[in-house]
Amino acid sequence: MRIGFIGTGTMGTPIAGCLVAAGHQLTVYDIRREATETLQQQGAATADTPRAVAQASEIVFTSLPGPSQVEAAALDPESGLIGGLPGGGAYIDLTTNAPDTIRRLAAACQQRGIDFLDAPVSGRPPSMTVMAGGDAAVFARCRPLFETIAKNVFHVGPRGAGCVAKLVTQYLGYTNFIAALEGMLVAAKAGIDLGVLAQIVPVSAGQSRTFDNIPRSVLTGAFTSGGTLDIVAKDIDLACALAREVGAPVQLGVLASEMYKQAQARGWGQEGFPVVARVLEAMAGVELRK
Repeated sequence: MRIGFIGTGTMGTPIAGCLVAAGHQLTVYDIRREATETLQQQGAATADTPRAVAQASEIVFTSLPGPSQVEAAALDPESGLIGGLPGGGAYIDLTTNAPDTIRRLAAACQQRGIDFLDAPVSGRPPSMTVMAGGDAAVFARCRPLFETIAKNVFHVGPRGAGCVAKLVTQYLGYTNFIAALEGMLVAAKAGIDLGVLAQIVPVSAGQSRTFDNIPRSVLTGAFTSGGTLDIVAKDIDLACALAREVGAPVQLGVLASEMYKQAQARGWGQEGFPVVARVLEAMAGVELRK
C-alpha cells in the first residue's frame, strides 16, 4: 500500500519504520529534513510538503507534537495534506490532539470525500496501544495497519472518541505522578527509607505504572523516563480543557498542570517529564534520592 507519514520524530520514526518493514511503500515528510534520514535509509521516499506526501499516497498518517502542528500540516490551503489526498483516500491522525482540532479535520475531510480516523497512541511500537475514533467500516479497513504498529488496538467510537480516550489516560497518568511525588515527599520528610517504600508501593494500594517512573528516574536523579515535560504539560492542558468542555470536575488536573508549568518556567521543557519532581522537592525542602 502507498502510505504517507508526516512527523518523523521520536514517535513517528519507529511507527513509520514498522510500516516500511511490513512491505508498505512510504513517502515521508518532517519540517526538519534531517529527521527523515533514518527512514530514507530503510527505503522510504521523501516529499517537500505534506500535500506532496498525500498526492503520492492512499492513506496518510500524522504523528506531530500537538494541535497547531497538525492544523498546519493538514489544513494549510497551499501545502496541507487534505488538499492533496484523492477522494476515497484516508487520513489517520496519531497525535494526542484537541477535540476542536479533530472536529475541524473531520469536517475538512468530509468535504473532500476523504475518510478520517483520530487514532492517538500510547507506548512504543510495535507493542503500543491505539485508540481509534471514526466510522466503524473505515476502522475495519485500516485495522491491519494498526496491527502492524500496535499490540492493543481499540475502536472507541465515532470520530473524536479516540482523542477523548487518550486525553483521559494522560490525565490519569500524569495527575497520578504528581500525587505519587507528594506521597514520596511525605515519606522523605517523615524520615523513612525511600528505597524500601519504592518496593512497597508496587505491591500495595499505591501501585501504578506511572509510579514506576519514580524509582528508576526520580530516586536516581536521572529524570529521563517517558516523554518530554513540554509534551506532558500540553497533554494535561488539553485534558483539563476537555473536562471543562463537558462539565466534569478537574481540580486535580488544574493542580498538576500548575506543577508542570512551573517546571517549564524553569527551562526544563525538553527534559524528561519526571524533572517536575524538582519543583515539588523545592516546595518541601527535601530531595527524593535513595
